[in-house]
Amino acid sequence: MARKRWSLDTDRMTRKRIPSPAERMPVVKNKILILGIGNDILTDDGIGPRLCDFLRERFSDALADFEKLNVGGLEILEFIDGYETVVIIDAIKTAGGRVGDVYLLTPDHFRETRHLSNIHDTSFITALEFGRSLEFRIPGKIFIIAVEIREDMVFSDTFTRELAERYGEIRENVLKYIEELVPELSGSRKDHQTAR
Repeated sequence: MARKRWSLDTDRMTRKRIPSPAERMPVVKNKILILGIGNDILTDDGIGPRLCDFLRERFSDALADFEKLNVGGLEILEFIDGYETVVIIDAIKTAGGRVGDVYLLTPDHFRETRHLSNIHDTSFITALEFGRSLEFRIPGKIFIIAVEIREDMVFSDTFTRELAERYGEIRENVLKYIEELVPELSGSRKDHQTAR
């Protein structure tokens, strides 16, 4: 049996022009982005999005944008492009870590979090370097608040018992970090003390 040869019909193909950095500029409402990363149906992995919702309830969205993602690596570049300050909240698993502990990290002393080091994609540090080479407007200040978790491979929209028991403490620790890292948000706290 003879092999069929495939050829491209170049007359029907259209060329896509890659937009310049100015053309791909997203509409950035604020200078600050709070970004919760994780999958809220994978047990403790949903800590980032849940904390993002909590912070959205606590602060006025007139000063910061609040977004949730379940991706990492290169895909995060589009979300942080154009902001001056980005605070990423993500899950982390460390050897000997205690579930519910909260760590403050920066790209300079980066430790691998669950989504910022996507093994199927690229690390966050590599993504930042790549973004700079493509003229993305990388934020001048990037902070990572990482929460130690137990389980991220089981489908459930509730936390493990260990994380749930410390959730109130985690919220307060994250709130303190946010007010230290982004002091301009402190004046925009809403009066009500809602819990999620």
